[in-house]
Amino acid sequence: MELALIADTHLPRGSRRLPGRCLELIRTADLLVHAGDISTAETLAELRAIGPPVCAIHGNVDSAELRRELPEELLLELEGVRLAVVHDAGPAAGRAERLRLRFPDADAVLFGHTHLPQHERLGDFQIFNPGSPTERRRAPHRCMGTATIEDGGVEFGHWQLD
Repeated sequence: MELALIADTHLPRGSRRLPGRCLELIRTADLLVHAGDISTAETLAELRAIGPPVCAIHGNVDSAELRRELPEELLLELEGVRLAVVHDAGPAAGRAERLRLRFPDADAVLFGHTHLPQHERLGDFQIFNPGSPTERRRAPHRCMGTATIEDGGVEFGHWQLD
């Protein structure tokens, strides 16, 4: 199973759009997972129209409508892998340990909020932030993530989009 992973799209904003390579990776995925800060219900509808099913949570800047529609966190069971999704994973110090305690049944946690791509392992547990495909802030590049789920395991990767 192939996942496209994004967060912090903050759309619409001016002429900003998802980069072409991001759209390609989403179209070829089996599932799109968004870790919050979509912004509007219209943007969520546009994401759903790209192709694969969408699983999403709300973030801190999402509209009231999205906050009503989307959960604050998810625990997805995907081909034997338990993937938790949360927007704000708190301070960088101790993040992996804190998320392991918060989601004891998860194999991995996808999070957003910082706009900084991150992948960290803590034994057999992983945390992953795909970064933002539209607003890099302090990150060196706009980026997104992908995940391959196979044989009960998950492998994450980052993709630079600029």
